[in-house]
Amino acid sequence: MSETIFTGGGGPEYATPQEMLLKYGNRHGLIAGATGTGKTVTLQILAEGFSDAGVPVILSDIKGDVSGMAVPGSPNQKLHAAFTSRAEKIGFDAYRYDSFPVIVWDIFGEQGHPMRTTVSEMGPLLLSRLMSLTDAQEGVLNIAFRVADEEALPLLDLKDLQALLTFVGESADDLSLHYGNVATASVGAIQRALLVLENQGGAYFFGEPALDLADLMRVTPEGRGHVNILAADKLVHSPRLYATFLLWLLSELFEQLPEVGNPDKPRLVFFFDEAHLLFDDAPKALVDKVEQVARLIRSKGVGVYFITQNPDDVPEDILGQLGNRFQHALRAFTARDQKALKRAAETYRPNPRFDTVEAIRDVGTGEAVTSLLQDKGVPGVVERTLIRPPATRLGPCDAGTRRDVIAASPVAGKYEAALDRRSAFEILAARAEAAAKSAEEAETAEAEAEEEAREFRAARRYSGSARAGRTRRGAATESLGGAIASAVVKELRGTTGRRIVRGILGGLFRGR
Repeated sequence: MSETIFTGGGGPEYATPQEMLLKYGNRHGLIAGATGTGKTVTLQILAEGFSDAGVPVILSDIKGDVSGMAVPGSPNQKLHAAFTSRAEKIGFDAYRYDSFPVIVWDIFGEQGHPMRTTVSEMGPLLLSRLMSLTDAQEGVLNIAFRVADEEALPLLDLKDLQALLTFVGESADDLSLHYGNVATASVGAIQRALLVLENQGGAYFFGEPALDLADLMRVTPEGRGHVNILAADKLVHSPRLYATFLLWLLSELFEQLPEVGNPDKPRLVFFFDEAHLLFDDAPKALVDKVEQVARLIRSKGVGVYFITQNPDDVPEDILGQLGNRFQHALRAFTARDQKALKRAAETYRPNPRFDTVEAIRDVGTGEAVTSLLQDKGVPGVVERTLIRPPATRLGPCDAGTRRDVIAASPVAGKYEAALDRRSAFEILAARAEAAAKSAEEAETAEAEAEEEAREFRAARRYSGSARAGRTRRGAATESLGGAIASAVVKELRGTTGRRIVRGILGGLFRGR
């Protein structure tokens, strides 16, 4: 196996081979230059070289034209004559057309296998960056994640996070006593930002099955590394989602991969196209995180290559860690452009044969000013290099070929069907339903108790009325009897009474 990647020809009339040492492939790199100067071809030939060496590659396809790596070049292609002429000029006798093992991915699941992660794996820091939250809002989001941990609420997709935020808002008073102020206004702002994120496609990105990093590090039985191409032509229209996703992927690699020291070749190479999107308006905490990951991830055997138009797009502390550099032409039309051109030239080890500033300004399409790490990791002298032609098709593959690549992929069928297992949304919904049922039962019991109390009071009133009626009727009967008795006594005392008494007594005695 070769220990180098042939990148092109340099030196007098491009006769000196320019090669990247594989053992320094994890020392990171930069591919810079104005639009149309050949950055994509440089990206393509480096990916081919790493794949041939058995190193898996991850790269983002912003313009949709890197998918041609799944198809071999052809003598019928437009630049065939130019490529063969360039190969002869730089002494690239091994030039051939070939295809490479490609796995295509797409967050939206339209042009490749879906790529997902969970809200928990993304974490509050990157989510805050993704939603452009203020410090206060980021603090509330951190509290929400702490509550999710303590309450055993898995955060898998956006509806889980929305349900959690609703719970946090309803419990704001109690949570404020434990974690500090939880302002409902901050909760509302986060919920609105989540809505925007969902409209930008975030709902596709968050969920399960989550991406298994091992699927990005596959090697064919023949020993070639798979080239993982992320279709990003649609994703890049949501630049913050694009940048945060790639940063998350880089962070996951850093956290999960073991230390390997100084390997003979990288375990994985990561190409970050349109790298300026990562740093535009980024808070210092995030830039510090990127710098930390870039500095330490090489010990995990991972090389990171930033592709951008101008080296100034990359913070100076990170730029200083990029050992392998391919600088395509920079156009200096304004005073600001001229200053940027001079700053870019100052980062290279000078070559006495030419002026670096002029070289960067004057190199043509397919040509670059390069500086590659040499023995002991020393930067090589800057050189004008004619980049070797690619073995694969330059440009996108057709829709039929893409479908065939997806169907033949080693991960076909693994990520296509989304899962929705029990998580924070379902748990909190069940709690709310149980609480509502309990409240309903309590309300019913209270109503029943009140009804029983009303019936008891009514019964008592009826019982009292009945007793009062019986007393009144008894009193009336006694009064009537007394009146009759008095009348009889009076009548007997009179003349008529005496006659009646004598008649009664006389009859009685006569009978005897």
